[in-house]
Amino acid sequence: MPLRAGQPAPDFDVRSDDGRRVRLADLRGQWVVLYFYPRANTPGCSTEARRFEAALPEFGRLNAAVIGISTDTEARQANFRDNCGLSFPLIPDSERTLSRAYGVIGGLGGLLGLAARQTFLIDPEGNLAHHWRTVNPATHAADVLRWLQQHT
Repeated sequence: MPLRAGQPAPDFDVRSDDGRRVRLADLRGQWVVLYFYPRANTPGCSTEARRFEAALPEFGRLNAAVIGISTDTEARQANFRDNCGLSFPLIPDSERTLSRAYGVIGGLGGLLGLAARQTFLIDPEGNLAHHWRTVNPATHAADVLRWLQQHT
């Protein structure tokens, strides 16, 4: 069943590519931008990640954390972090646990084991506030910021 706005976000307790523990419960009290992308170090994913990184100060002013997730390995995520100069957590979901919980494995990418490019905005109480099923990597960070500015 697809996730819907207003319902509790699927919980997670994972490690990022650089060893940081990332728990949804620890992020209560702030907005969480949980964005899934298909493959680290590809043009679209790199563009999207760099745009989120450039906008981090504005996300911080809006009390929002950014977390990127793909089905890549920890090593590939770490390389992606270095190549793009990223400071926000990247979650290697090579076992597809989070991707399945959030329902982003499917379509052609799902046949290849990739997460679809989708984003979930989780409110400070841990509920889903918004879901972007269609994402333009070049404008998505600005789209999420605009939504937050209009709704907070």
